[in-house]
Amino acid sequence: MPYALLAPQLLVTLIFFYWPAAQAVRQSFLIEDAFGLSSDFVWFENYRALFSDPSYYHALGTTLVFSAAVASLSLSLALLLAVMADAEIRGAAGYRTFLIWPYAVAPAIAGVLWIFMLDPSLGLIAHGLEGLGIDWNPRLNGLQALTQVVLASAWKQISYNFLFFLAGLRAIPRSVIEAAAMDGARAWRRFWTITLPLLSPTTFFLVAVNIVYAFFETFGTIDTMTGGGPAGATETLVFKVYSDGRMGGDLGGSAAQSVILMLFVIGLTAIQFRFVERRVAY
Repeated sequence: MPYALLAPQLLVTLIFFYWPAAQAVRQSFLIEDAFGLSSDFVWFENYRALFSDPSYYHALGTTLVFSAAVASLSLSLALLLAVMADAEIRGAAGYRTFLIWPYAVAPAIAGVLWIFMLDPSLGLIAHGLEGLGIDWNPRLNGLQALTQVVLASAWKQISYNFLFFLAGLRAIPRSVIEAAAMDGARAWRRFWTITLPLLSPTTFFLVAVNIVYAFFETFGTIDTMTGGGPAGATETLVFKVYSDGRMGGDLGGSAAQSVILMLFVIGLTAIQFRFVERRVAY
């Protein structure tokens, strides 16, 4: 019975993860035409060409900045909202429900929503920035384009982080907080010395999940909002895999990029579990 219950999930994982991953590794050693009809085995030629490409290092730097910004912004705002929603106030259940809803929005739809707010011609926020004297044009300004993609991606992930932070806050015994209050600890001190350390397992889990999200699941938002532009300012590693393979027809080079990206994320996650987990108090 246990194997029968696990079989569907194992089958899905095998078909949609391990098999494509194995195909990508195999394809990274080949040079193929744009239609995949002919191929030549070239060993590590795709990897050598990739590591000699300056645009790849530019995409790597953009990915690191983008991932750090998305993870830190979404986690900090989600924690703030969870602390506020955990308070005993009237209508708190309604606030929690509204804060969860954005998680149901697809990444591409989230990008469209933020375009309507930040587009220099249509956006309400863009008009407000112009009223403040800020020259807002993410179509031409790379930093502004990256900023709007970060905002849209972080907003999409806040609801997910909010759920886990709220569950973690609910698991903290109220007696511990009340005892600290009776000892004279103010709210800010109680948060830093009691609440935040007890939330460390949840925070550690969410940091790993948010980094994976920023690396892989933000493709739809970037594709919808900027298409990697302007001039590659918002081209992350996962978007470069798509643009080089699907748009550029370099199937072998795209496969090599996907293999390196997979190894990079696995290594980054392993480092987190090896060093960061030491600070987690279970």
